[in-house]
Amino acid sequence: MTTEATLPELGATGLLRFMWRQLTSMRTALILLMMLGVAAIPGSFLPQRSQNPMAVRQYYLDSPELARWIERFSGFTVYSSPWFSAIYILLFISLIGCVLPRTFEHFQAMRAMPPLTPRNLSRMESFQQFAGDGTELTKAQNWFKKERFRVRNAEGSISAEKGYLRETGNLLFHLSLILILIGVSVGSLFGMRGEAIVNKGERFISLPTSYDNLSFGKLVKADSLQPFIIEVIDFVAKYDPVTNAAQDYTATVRVTNPGETTSTIETLKVNSPLTFGNTRVYLQANGYSPIVTVRDSTGQVALQGPIPFLPQDGNLRSIGSIKVPDADPQLGFVASFYPTFAREGGEGGISVFPEALDPKLLFSIWEGDLGLDSGIPQSVYRIDTSKMKRIALESLKPGESYAYPQGSIKFETFVPWINLQIVDDPGKSYALYGAIAAILGLLASLFGRRRRIWIRITSTGVVEVAGLAKNGAPGLAAEIERFVTHVRKEM
Repeated sequence: MTTEATLPELGATGLLRFMWRQLTSMRTALILLMMLGVAAIPGSFLPQRSQNPMAVRQYYLDSPELARWIERFSGFTVYSSPWFSAIYILLFISLIGCVLPRTFEHFQAMRAMPPLTPRNLSRMESFQQFAGDGTELTKAQNWFKKERFRVRNAEGSISAEKGYLRETGNLLFHLSLILILIGVSVGSLFGMRGEAIVNKGERFISLPTSYDNLSFGKLVKADSLQPFIIEVIDFVAKYDPVTNAAQDYTATVRVTNPGETTSTIETLKVNSPLTFGNTRVYLQANGYSPIVTVRDSTGQVALQGPIPFLPQDGNLRSIGSIKVPDADPQLGFVASFYPTFAREGGEGGISVFPEALDPKLLFSIWEGDLGLDSGIPQSVYRIDTSKMKRIALESLKPGESYAYPQGSIKFETFVPWINLQIVDDPGKSYALYGAIAAILGLLASLFGRRRRIWIRITSTGVVEVAGLAKNGAPGLAAEIERFVTHVRKEM
């Protein structure tokens, strides 16, 4: 008569323990890391609302149904979406649960004594035996001490072990990943990032309304901004006359620190940011702002001042729009600025050098509704001409003007602008230290070799030597040869 075995129920506690073990396994951590990389892919080719809201708006205009489906899956806010955050948090928990227990176990193993000498050394790697004179253990003890082996003495034998650096480096690498994740988390929760284009001769005041783009961490409010002032006095860009490549960017600025009435003159370069407390200001990009004067049909000034244009290539060919909402009817100039103008077949033009050696402003004039009162945000660098009529097409050099039935436009001159990137990232130091530690840990795990060496003198006076290399690490045979040569050397 046979009886069926009755398996005990897993229960809630057992189920939770099983789920925790699965989550904190190295396989799960690797799967989550791969999933995080795959989940970040949509954010690389879909415009993100925090970085490029105008491109998101264009998605809704071009393909409204597709844009709504993308929005449902948080495609325009990938890095703050619930599913991306879930993968990120699970990876964080998995790494902690996987690495920390291994770290404690490794720490205990490092303090433990090497294992006793096996009974049958002939089964081990690089086994050798030879006749001894009784001084071999003393010589072996000295050699192990010199080579920094941990030693365990037993009756008639010595066990030695070395190479825990490999496992230490492996654990350091994974602990560093946790530190990097902590740095990214701190930055996303308590950080701030903004950008602002400032023309030469103008001031930038660190207020929320002064930024072109501004985003805060989830636990940061707008009143946390450092209230500094930066005035751009001059900007000089140097280019290689042969390759057109940039050689140096230097901005001379007047800086007023928070709580101070006096200002100082500072030099701002690409790799030399300004520092205000925890906030750093970087020189990120540069371009040109044509200064124009637009008059209406009565001769009154409708618009005057510098208009920033956005570079489109390495020679700073730039596009922009000049919007005149106070004209009747409203006017818009779809324009291109060429620092060093040259013809390229037909009627087209190019810029052959990024420095303004022969500047020229090309534009088409449009009249109609600019759409500024529609309530829909639009780019300051582009004009929607779908409801407008083109009335003229012209080009001007500095000092020249052009008259049309509705008024006139004069290209006065131009000034350079610089793009300031203002960053407060309290987690970057954690990420930096984590990256450095990860590199060191990876090097240690790649070049560290864990091995054991045993030596024993039998009752007949025969000396036996053998070793063991973990994971088949190379170099054990050569090291045992050096060890045997030392042991057999006469005193």
